Amino acid sequence: MVALARKTLIYEWRRFLPAILAVGFAGLLQLLQAALVLGIFGSASVYITGSSADLWAGYPGTQSVNLGRPIDNGVEMRLRMDPDVMAVEPFHWVDADWRGPNDTGGVSVFVSGISTRPDAMMFAHALPAPLRAMLDEPDAVIVDKADLESLGVGIGDTAVINGHRVRVVGVSSGLRALGGVNVVASLATAASLDTDPTNFNRMTYFVARVRDASQSDAVAQRLRGDGSFGSYDVWTARDFARRSQLYWMFDTGAGAGVLFLAGIVFLVGAVITSQTLVAAVIGSVREYATLNALGVGVGALRKVVMEQAFWVGAIGLAGSMVLGILFLAIARSRSVPVALDPIVAAACLLLGMGLAIVSGLAAMRSLRRADPATLLR
Repeated sequence: MVALARKTLIYEWRRFLPAILAVGFAGLLQLLQAALVLGIFGSASVYITGSSADLWAGYPGTQSVNLGRPIDNGVEMRLRMDPDVMAVEPFHWVDADWRGPNDTGGVSVFVSGISTRPDAMMFAHALPAPLRAMLDEPDAVIVDKADLESLGVGIGDTAVINGHRVRVVGVSSGLRALGGVNVVASLATAASLDTDPTNFNRMTYFVARVRDASQSDAVAQRLRGDGSFGSYDVWTARDFARRSQLYWMFDTGAGAGVLFLAGIVFLVGAVITSQTLVAAVIGSVREYATLNALGVGVGALRKVVMEQAFWVGAIGLAGSMVLGILFLAIARSRSVPVALDPIVAAACLLLGMGLAIVSGLAAMRSLRRADPATLLR
């Protein structure tokens, strides 16, 4: 019966081609949606994932890294007092308005004031040491190369941030932020761009590196809740990155829309695939009736239909994987924020196979017409 299912697919491929295309297209959409979701919402934590720090200290209850509030500088001393903390550095966040030399209007930007030391933790994975050293120049900034057009500048051009003139000394990749444009500057330059007088000599976060990264959770727990150094909280980099991503995915309502769209894609794909398989079974109803007359039970015929559904799903998803890899490569070359890990990819493929199986179950109902009596008509 299994061989019959495969041979039917080969010789009657025109009947099953629409179902294969439906499964493949649905699987491709699921993969691309997942990659975009992980890429777009993952950019909310680019400040964390692009850095090498193990711990982040910030204002209590901060839901996302971009929602930080200034904390007392005494927190830095508390971090340095811990025997397991090897290095501490500040991170100054400034919400600002960008005015480029061209007529681009005002652009909302996030200024990240970081240390310019070669071994600095902030954006360690995105800024090589020579590029970071360029920030020592007064009023120097670095932006992501994909944001140059929206900012209306090129390398060497000047712009105005919060009424203060700055110069773009370089570009990098992996700095794109969610909800705005990320501009990297030195701590001194960021302080000059901050127009809030209450933030004078105060930082938004302090990041730290611990002696043993596997003990980050224990160190964070030990550092948390010491009121004598001001109001603050401490998170591991992993927890803070997840916290930021989940905030954008669910608390902002954007994630609910994506999940709704994924459900629509699955539903439409299931309807199209099931109807195609039903049509293929009905088209072969006389052959199934002949097999039934020869003593092949309905249960065995159902196995044939389910085997066909399995191969329809496998072939369609194989095609979606090939096209998905191609489209993701094109997206990355265009600086589109996409990311896909093996677990999520496997979940998308299993969902696509589930679509094919559900369609096969729907097609099995058509076997009720495979009665030997139909051969006499």
